[in-house]
Amino acid sequence: MLKMPNWYRQKSHTAVTKLAKHQALRLIASSIIATILSVSPNWMAIAQQPPINPQPGQLRRQAQSAGNQISLNGRIIPGAWMVKLGVVDQQVIYLSDGLFRQAMGVDFLNSNNPSQQPIQWFTSTPETLVTLLQAGYRYLDITEFTQKANWQVQVNGNTLVIVTPQARIKNLMIGHEALNPPGTSTIRENRVVVDLDSPTPWIVRQGLPIKPTQTPDDPDAIAPQPTTIPNREWRITLDALTDPALIQRYTPIAPLPSLPNLSKQLPQPQPNPDRLIQKIEVVHNQTIISLSVPFGSAPRITTVNNPNRLIIEIRPDAMVERNIAWADGLRWRQQFINLGKDRFPVVWLEANPRNLTIKPIWTTPETVVGTAPLIQTAQKYLALAAINGGYFNRNNKLPLGAIRRDNQWLSGPILNRGAIAWNNSGQFYVGRLTLQETLTAPNNFRLPILFLNSGYVQSGAARYTPSWGKTYTPLTDNESILIVQNNEISSQLSGGKAGQTPIPIPQNGYLLTLRGTAATTATQLPIGTKVTLASNTTPVDFSRYPNIIGAGPLLIQNGQIVLDAKAEKFSNAFIAEKAIRSGICTTATGTLMIAAVHNRAGGAGPTLAEHAQLMKNLGCVNALNLDGGSSTSLYLSGQLLDRSPNTAARVHNGIGIFWQQR
Repeated sequence: MLKMPNWYRQKSHTAVTKLAKHQALRLIASSIIATILSVSPNWMAIAQQPPINPQPGQLRRQAQSAGNQISLNGRIIPGAWMVKLGVVDQQVIYLSDGLFRQAMGVDFLNSNNPSQQPIQWFTSTPETLVTLLQAGYRYLDITEFTQKANWQVQVNGNTLVIVTPQARIKNLMIGHEALNPPGTSTIRENRVVVDLDSPTPWIVRQGLPIKPTQTPDDPDAIAPQPTTIPNREWRITLDALTDPALIQRYTPIAPLPSLPNLSKQLPQPQPNPDRLIQKIEVVHNQTIISLSVPFGSAPRITTVNNPNRLIIEIRPDAMVERNIAWADGLRWRQQFINLGKDRFPVVWLEANPRNLTIKPIWTTPETVVGTAPLIQTAQKYLALAAINGGYFNRNNKLPLGAIRRDNQWLSGPILNRGAIAWNNSGQFYVGRLTLQETLTAPNNFRLPILFLNSGYVQSGAARYTPSWGKTYTPLTDNESILIVQNNEISSQLSGGKAGQTPIPIPQNGYLLTLRGTAATTATQLPIGTKVTLASNTTPVDFSRYPNIIGAGPLLIQNGQIVLDAKAEKFSNAFIAEKAIRSGICTTATGTLMIAAVHNRAGGAGPTLAEHAQLMKNLGCVNALNLDGGSSTSLYLSGQLLDRSPNTAARVHNGIGIFWQQR
């Protein structure tokens, strides 16, 4: 055997070590490159893609992601979105349709196919987008749309960043200048046409009433009360810049002070409700057009191309009629319903209860105390659709009517008012509802309990369960409170002054609150007394249904109008009022409809009697009036269908429609 010198062996070992390290590095590098190539065939393109400004409609390559807000040209807007991998690993951009419609100004067209949604947005022919139903939202595949519109799209955490091309308003025409045939002298001050150099997102929002200009001779004189309902401001906001000269054309000029008042500050321009365009301003690269719209009218806005135009028409019949198969078993309808000489805009959803799940919803699952916009509550429960429900006290945010979900009473009914009940098999019952509860002690003492988890405060006994919340704070002074645990009186105490001392509600029992003359009955229920509780409904049919929402008055029963608001203890003022209204009903085919009825064309909303007739004209055979006015809100997939979200009040509860399987 040939023996090598030590120095040779050391040198050879060093060379081998270096070679091994070199080969190992090559192996690691090759492995990394192979991994990249296997995961992403377009890795070279990705490496070369700009980190901030991807190509229009394209996203930086990444795993599937989703979020709850977008950044549109730098403005954060809440709304659901998703990015998924499609065929050949192409990324598909999905945007919730409510966000797409209301934040971009996209018009949804009629459809009988729930898997496709035709749209119109600065085009002469409709474009059809694919739909995807998931987790309380209907999403639209906007991948190709963004490419055609030259939008830049990028994911940043839970935010989908969208940048649209900078647009500019070239001209703005009003009245007879706006699309009237050449040579005509007709003045149409109810139309505004905005000429754009390119398509751009736009939104419309209803604002506050516009106060008329008041210039009494005596500055200290009291201005007379207006005899007519004031005009209301509407704002159309476009992602576009406007030439300063165009802005000045429609900007009110402050009057110069008279000589004796030179030392005074210049007066501010006063709004003139007779001017259709109140003001044009540019804020953060957006142009805001403020309009003065007469009561009973609203803007109807359409888009066209060649040239790109936004056409704004002020009309008493501004609502666009729709009939959209929105999902399997759920259809979005809106049209004018005639009643005598009046035309009422009605927006409603038709739901097949055999395909969908229907449940009461309220502000916070842990308590029945609180209010929130319906759009917020519906999203919290991941409801596809919803409508506001029963009444509540706006001051203390407590329920004033029946709420029962999955056989559990959240709040009891009051005043024998109308209610609707249903089960999970698509069966419904409508009537006037009363709940009788009786507490019985061994000495044959019987205590009628008048109210359950209710904000309706009267003399007598009321019961508060853990559904009310963790604690109960007395609603009136000097209430006698009995704590019941495991069907036994475990404690008695005085509630003291109203609104001051929260009292814990036991998880294995409830609180009995004795008010007024009922407070003396506490002596007949000493600590340690065993008690039993009996509960039943009138009519008894209600007890067979796990879900109930109470409101009133009852409108239609078995195809007949049975309106009797006085019997349900509604005030004369409430009965006579003309107001925006909400309703829920069933049809002869078993379809459930939730509807919002707004102001008649050129006038005010319906009376209760008109509301009942309108619901019958829709095909309702059983119908209930829900809370109305500013509470009226019809929700679908992140949007309100019937009004601007900023005009909708906070509500306590509602009725949600869900897609998940029962």
